[in-house]
Amino acid sequence: MIKEALEIPHVSVLMGANLAKEVAREMFGEATIGCRMEEHGPILKDLFHTDYFKINVVSDADTVELCGSLKNAVAVGAGVVDALGYGDNSKAAVIRIGLKEMIQFARRFYDDVRLETFFESCGVADLITTCYGGRNRIAGEEFVKGKTFEEVEQYILGGQKLQGPHTVYEVYHLLKDNDLLSEYPLFTAIYNVCFEKHPPSEMIEVLKRHL
Repeated sequence: MIKEALEIPHVSVLMGANLAKEVAREMFGEATIGCRMEEHGPILKDLFHTDYFKINVVSDADTVELCGSLKNAVAVGAGVVDALGYGDNSKAAVIRIGLKEMIQFARRFYDDVRLETFFESCGVADLITTCYGGRNRIAGEEFVKGKTFEEVEQYILGGQKLQGPHTVYEVYHLLKDNDLLSEYPLFTAIYNVCFEKHPPSEMIEVLKRHL
């Protein structure tokens, strides 16, 4: 969208397990820059890399950006499980299945996806961080407790916007349009809970059935 709106031929992306409040406090963290132009990589790394903010540059920019979006959808599901009172074992299953569906989604809709990118900070690390400490996890939990996503944004997050619910909606309809829902049971269950008023316990049934 930025590329099209600004008519910039090459756009790089920065994603990773870096909660803003911790970066602001200069607590150590790391991030991934997805950069298609090899000569831009060292420049971007020099701009962002510090003693407490480690940067790794990869060329697989589409996957870096996709991870930054899809992890928010998985985090909503993690919040649903938290609201039901299940523990870390159940959340670990959400993260595992979520990562599997993220990789599957990327390979289905994008060319030249590199598996190793999912093991950068933008991938599994950011997914774990978001499922434990991110606002979209909070949104999933509070939604099950009776709040709307708009109320979560306004009263709990102080006006911060959520990416997860919108991503859940868009991913579901893309999968539906391509007759792929059966291949993505976790994404489908999260959508059903959030938008079709299915019982939150449907999430647990998905975890039990999914290999």
